[in-house]
Amino acid sequence: MTWLTVAGVRLEVARYTPRGGGTSSAPRPTLVFLHEGLGSVSLWRDFPQALTDATGCSALAYSRQGYGRSDPVALPRPLSFMHDEAREALPALLAAAGIDEAILVGHSDGASIALIYAGENGSRLRALVLEAPHVFVEESGLTSIARARESYRTGDLREKLARHHGANVDGAFYGWADSWLDPAFRTWNLEEFLPAIKVPTLVIQGESDEYGTLEQVERIRRQVSGPVERLILPHCGHSPHRDQRAATLAAMTEFIRKVL
Repeated sequence: MTWLTVAGVRLEVARYTPRGGGTSSAPRPTLVFLHEGLGSVSLWRDFPQALTDATGCSALAYSRQGYGRSDPVALPRPLSFMHDEAREALPALLAAAGIDEAILVGHSDGASIALIYAGENGSRLRALVLEAPHVFVEESGLTSIARARESYRTGDLREKLARHHGANVDGAFYGWADSWLDPAFRTWNLEEFLPAIKVPTLVIQGESDEYGTLEQVERIRRQVSGPVERLILPHCGHSPHRDQRAATLAAMTEFIRKVL
């Protein structure tokens, strides 16, 4: 774990290199991990290292501002927070980290950020790997977020998240929940970005995802211009890399090897 200063903001960063002879003399893109709405570097656990070892690609994971041990962020967040990350913070991070070509591995809000980046910019981009992406707002997802907010206030969710976010925990949680539950957020939609995406894309979704239905996947499949592969996992919730680790790791590895 280390830090990288990007546009005056200190971000928590972890870098991973392949172990066990998985390297190649040919240049390879870097896997860049974009965490979920309540995520951080530490919440990826060892999954980035496992995918790095399996593919031979180096990787970088970072905690966005306001998450993990990165610099705090002021609340309320603007409802354009995912667009802002894709347009400003992510390009600046790639440049500061010296990443010339990336495969974005995004989860939930991180997957949505990846879609915006790919649809509007796409420079330095080789492929997209998306877990539980959001492209529009669903009532069922809002219900789950409201349930999470109640658990944060009255249950043990705050304590669990504080292990990963420390002093950022309240800003991380309310910056996410209050934005999604804002009535003005109901019109949030990313479908305008999809037709411009031409890089290969893998979408992984759990059948039991409490924050999004399979319609999220279908809209991506129908509207993205490049080749799209999808994997729908039974007995799997919102975090395929945790709920169905082996199947998720195998699918990502096969996809990335084909891209390479």
